[in-house]
Amino acid sequence: MVKFLIGLITGVLLVFLAFILLLFVLFQFREKPPQIAENSVLVLRLEGDIPEKPPLELPAFLGAGGPGLTVANVWMTLQKAAADSHIKAIVLEPEGLSTGWAKLEEIRAGLERFRKSGKPVYAFLRAPSTRDYYVALAADRIYLGPQEPLMLKGLRAEMMYFKKTLEKLGVSVDVEHAGKYKDYGDMFTRGDMSPETREVMTSVVDDLYGNLVARIAEGRKKSPEEVRAIIDQGPFTAAQARKAGLVDELRFEDQVWGELKDRLHSGELKKVAAGEYMMVPMEAVGLQGKSRIALVIGEGEITRGEAGDDGSTGNNLTSYGFDKLLRQVAGDSTIKGVVVRIDSPGGEQVASDEIWRQMNLLSKKKPLVFSMSDLAASGGYYIAMTGDPIVAYPETLTGSIGVVFGKPNLHGLYDKLGITKDSVERGKHAGIDSDYASLTPDERQLLRDGVDESYKDFVAKVADARRRGFNDIEPLAQGRVWLGSQAKARGLVDELGGLDIAIELVKKKAHIPAGEKVSLVIYPPRRSLLDIVMRRPQEDMLESKLAQAFGRMPFHAWMKGGFLRMMPYWVEVR
Repeated sequence: MVKFLIGLITGVLLVFLAFILLLFVLFQFREKPPQIAENSVLVLRLEGDIPEKPPLELPAFLGAGGPGLTVANVWMTLQKAAADSHIKAIVLEPEGLSTGWAKLEEIRAGLERFRKSGKPVYAFLRAPSTRDYYVALAADRIYLGPQEPLMLKGLRAEMMYFKKTLEKLGVSVDVEHAGKYKDYGDMFTRGDMSPETREVMTSVVDDLYGNLVARIAEGRKKSPEEVRAIIDQGPFTAAQARKAGLVDELRFEDQVWGELKDRLHSGELKKVAAGEYMMVPMEAVGLQGKSRIALVIGEGEITRGEAGDDGSTGNNLTSYGFDKLLRQVAGDSTIKGVVVRIDSPGGEQVASDEIWRQMNLLSKKKPLVFSMSDLAASGGYYIAMTGDPIVAYPETLTGSIGVVFGKPNLHGLYDKLGITKDSVERGKHAGIDSDYASLTPDERQLLRDGVDESYKDFVAKVADARRRGFNDIEPLAQGRVWLGSQAKARGLVDELGGLDIAIELVKKKAHIPAGEKVSLVIYPPRRSLLDIVMRRPQEDMLESKLAQAFGRMPFHAWMKGGFLRMMPYWVEVR
């Protein structure tokens, strides 16, 4: 009987290992790059969030429709399409975009660069949001379905507060922070915006709205005053949008393709999905260069992670995994320069410090440039403090130079649930992290001293990296969040722009001629099904449920506690 069980278990293990091996072999022998037919049109369909880090890639035999879109491969796809004689035009189809304004600007600018090749871009919109419409402004012509509403109605920033809910539950939160704008914890201790938060949010929304108005005015050949008056009449029915000059024509999709065919005068058009066209190598259209530039993606909330992290899996930016990527790039003699792409609201202080150290070591070995995405704030800004050039979009949320500490007191909740705690303590501050009591005045001062010390270190590192005095940087710190355009005016970033600007800067630092083409190597690479099978999930169930409920709001570092270099709030401008 024992031998039978051993044989059965061995057989099951062998079958499992054989299955894994089969997946590996099938993935290694993935399909050849597609052959693009003459007279093709690239269909660029953009939905939801466009991440920075490559998502999971499934093999075709499991029904996958090609690798998921990222900001970098949209950028490369537009470059290839502009140079590819087989591609005659782009049909842009944004629908339900939820990505940030900085990423939208990268895509919009990429479409405008594509148009400079002389090829047209037609946008076809289905119930477009303001984000969808913003991207479509880069097109030669904008089409709207005959019955599709245009939800262009201005911008708003809403913030959520939990004080009243926590009071009902018997929960209070102790918070200490350095910087008057670092109002972390307000969501737990207030029911509305503080004057400081309102000041920052007003500034952010005003500048984002001004940029939106300017883009519409430029794209639709109107004055900013006309655009502001038009937006105040929104949202629009299709007929109203057409009458206001916000779109060119009301058409069904087949009619859009018919008009594009008439414009091109080249016969029957072949549709090529962006997911398929992404598989076309850069060298196929003459865009591959000998010099290799690394594009290292740092995306997500900054946490310590686990020793087994390699930087390719999970939604957080872990110091264990990301540091391994940075060391790998630093040790690769074929890499001539590095662009580090940051999309992070910050996180744990120690993890941020570890990444900052590896960034500085990398900077000593390779020419380095930072490219900020939607977010590079607090710890996300801190890790870029090497003294190397920083490129941000006008819409990037950055800065937030400050430190916070927060601790919940759940005593009242425990009372409601009939739970009591009793303890024996040795050491005056043994209970400083207990969830059964608030901080004593002595404990609060102890934490206050630690927060202040960490804040001064943060400001000093920024001053050193930006080649400024401490007293020059400190007024710009205070935990305040700045847009990229505001940060540029205050010397917190060097250039406004996206990947194009960052790559040109790193080429210059690496002494690569400006006109020479380079090969972009993305770290981490695309993730396969095998990666997921062989690794256990890094997110626990609670974190996953919170992510489902609150979207991209970062909770991991907050739940772990300790000193945080974290954005003071989570804001989405809609």
